[in-house]
Amino acid sequence: MTQGSEDRYDVVVIGSGPGGYVCAIRAAQLGLKTACVEKDATLGGTCLNVGCIPSKALLESSERYEMVRHELDAHGVKVGGVELDLPTMLARKDRIVDELTGGVEMLFKKNKIHWARGTGRIQDAGTVVVSGASGEEVLRTDAIVIATGSSPAPLRGVAFDGERVVTSTEALSFAEVPKHLIVVGAGVIGLELGSVWRRLGAEVTVVEYLDRILPGVDGEIAKEAQRLFTKQGIRFVLGAAVQAADVAGDQVTVRYADREGGTHTIEGDRVLVAIGRRPHTEGLGCEAAGVALDERGRVVVDDHFETSVPGVYAIGDVIRGPMLAHKAEDEGIALAELLAGEHGHLNYDAIPSIVYTHPEVASVGRTEEELKAEGIAYNKGRYKYGPNGRAKALGEAEGLVKFLADAETDRILGCHILGARAGDLIAEVAVAVEFGASAEDIARSVHAHPTLSEVVREAALDVGRRALHK
Repeated sequence: MTQGSEDRYDVVVIGSGPGGYVCAIRAAQLGLKTACVEKDATLGGTCLNVGCIPSKALLESSERYEMVRHELDAHGVKVGGVELDLPTMLARKDRIVDELTGGVEMLFKKNKIHWARGTGRIQDAGTVVVSGASGEEVLRTDAIVIATGSSPAPLRGVAFDGERVVTSTEALSFAEVPKHLIVVGAGVIGLELGSVWRRLGAEVTVVEYLDRILPGVDGEIAKEAQRLFTKQGIRFVLGAAVQAADVAGDQVTVRYADREGGTHTIEGDRVLVAIGRRPHTEGLGCEAAGVALDERGRVVVDDHFETSVPGVYAIGDVIRGPMLAHKAEDEGIALAELLAGEHGHLNYDAIPSIVYTHPEVASVGRTEEELKAEGIAYNKGRYKYGPNGRAKALGEAEGLVKFLADAETDRILGCHILGARAGDLIAEVAVAVEFGASAEDIARSVHAHPTLSEVVREAALDVGRRALHK
């Protein structure tokens, strides 16, 4: 980059997270001259650098540590002298991140995508100005794609200090296992990272404003998940409004109010605030360029991802819908195909979501609460992991699969799984929803024996009250 340098592109993508880099790659594959703006030293955005990937690496490592300490005896495997080597565990996590971010950079080179290094600002519908260490670069383009993702949402009265009161970013790299980790927020991020540090030896207390965990997840599944997580040693304080987190030395005191207005405190040595994420649109120049934002700071788009300014588009966490990496990726693919004159497509009803706790929680489609609220008649099928032969062999007999199907047509409206490898099992149902399948379609399909997928089939059979092993 040189002072005042300028070039022209068919597409300029701002942000290299899952939505941005996938959109850029697909656009380049379709013959569009593409640039991607990224201010960080590595590509991949939050997901690859400080989100999905490093957290899953730690989840896997911590599960293996706990298995060796507490579960191998039942398999006849005796292990002694087990020790935690946290620096090695964290180094493995960092190595995986480096490999994957480096892989994205390689894909950019392969597809001849220009990485504009710096902070992007929309000057007008056809111009992005990139400010970086070596000067300013002006990118002229026919289409601008905002894919700047999201950042951790702050909590009023609680100040982050990066050491004792932290976001998910810092919670991925604690130099030592906390004695007592207080997690504010019982959503996906809080429960995943709380699970990691609980397995590694921390006492974990989760404080949640709502009267339930996992908002947005089917209520029956969330209730059973809470029972299992409590059994694992995680303590839950629900219906609690956190008011402050006061740091004194190496201790933090969290103050919260209950539903009756009573005030309580919890003391720990680390506090993770994980109450959600907010769209990252600051400094983009949206207001000056005329790009409309909604009341939550999200970019307003139409059904083809176009903003209020023709030629400016947005995808991923900065627009409506769930903040999921794969949702952003498929929006990026669909938009790139639309920009190339093809027919980009995305079915939001078929987007799965997964919580990578142990056991995992996975879902696609609507919850039972949503169907009741909308007055939609449905039939329900349920089947537990317990009777399944593969689940018993794995030592993973806790969990269940739940189907919700239209009462008249039997079309699958939703599926919710709590159990081992739920994130993999939900893919079958997501494909079924994409093709408009019925519960009967899954029930009539042959599933290999012995596999966990048989639990999915039995739940589908149960919609028609004919589960074979229930």
